[in-house]
Amino acid sequence: MTVRELMNEREKAMLSPFATLSVNSKGREHPIEPCTVRTEFQRDRDRITHCKAFRRLMHKTQVFLCPEDDHYRTRLTHTLEVTQIARTMARALFLNEDLTEAIALGHDLGHTPFGHAGEDVLRQCFSPDFAHYKQSLRVVEKLERDGAGLNLTFEVRDGIVNHTGKHLASTLEGRLVKFADRIAYINHDIDDAVRARVLSHGDIPKELTEVLGKTNSERINTMVTSVITASTGKNEVAMEAHVYEATMALRDFLMENVYTNPVAKREEKRAMDLLFKLYEYFVKHPEAMPAEYLRDGEDSTERRVCDYISGMTDRYAIKLFEDLFVPKEWNVN
Repeated sequence: MTVRELMNEREKAMLSPFATLSVNSKGREHPIEPCTVRTEFQRDRDRITHCKAFRRLMHKTQVFLCPEDDHYRTRLTHTLEVTQIARTMARALFLNEDLTEAIALGHDLGHTPFGHAGEDVLRQCFSPDFAHYKQSLRVVEKLERDGAGLNLTFEVRDGIVNHTGKHLASTLEGRLVKFADRIAYINHDIDDAVRARVLSHGDIPKELTEVLGKTNSERINTMVTSVITASTGKNEVAMEAHVYEATMALRDFLMENVYTNPVAKREEKRAMDLLFKLYEYFVKHPEAMPAEYLRDGEDSTERRVCDYISGMTDRYAIKLFEDLFVPKEWNVN
């Protein structure tokens, strides 16, 4: 037996009856030869971590735009925290840890520069239907590998596009990532807000800390343990009602005190104006975009510009804006 076949047998023997087994995957749009040492979901994980969009996450905003301090979260560190939380819960529930990891690593690949401010810009100037989770799916299906996409399994693609909002993944592993995403961003956004002096731990309502805990680690442990407790032995992923209620109340608290805070968002208007200007320029001058966005196909110019801008890092967008619109010193030499 190959290593992959041995691991497939181990999944059958050890995982929950509600877990998604690698051998039961619905497969890829374009069938390929199986790997001798990796399961299908492990292969997807590797394809994601080696793609360009994944590397760009390190220079994309989470909440605070272009912070000078090295310790604020970026979209990449957010992704890694989501992945570790999701894997912890998957292991405790005997779900497929490899599938969970692949979905978590890929869930934000389509996120725009400057966080949700960039998403708002593309909704306004491209389409009200634009959403980062849909763009993440487009990245893995069409934009990576010079237009060939990553050719991921159905289960990973399904988990990526259904990781947020009212959407529900078809696998328990995908639904677990949705909880992990929320647990991660609520807690690390509090940590970053405290670091930025936008918030103090004492500002969090006492009725919430009594349920969830006073520190980040306590809150994460409470939330993770609650998901495991509510989901063990069931064909569903849930959180205990009292913990879920407190978690959502804490998210509402952050919305009011951090996500719309004028200190945290003081550069957001400038960032949005920058992206509006770039969008307008490239719609008028599509030939100025990199060659990968000029390939033959049915996509409109607007769609190509949207893909280009959504893939930018914060610093790339700023540098490009400076090159296009900021006057240079005249040098006769």
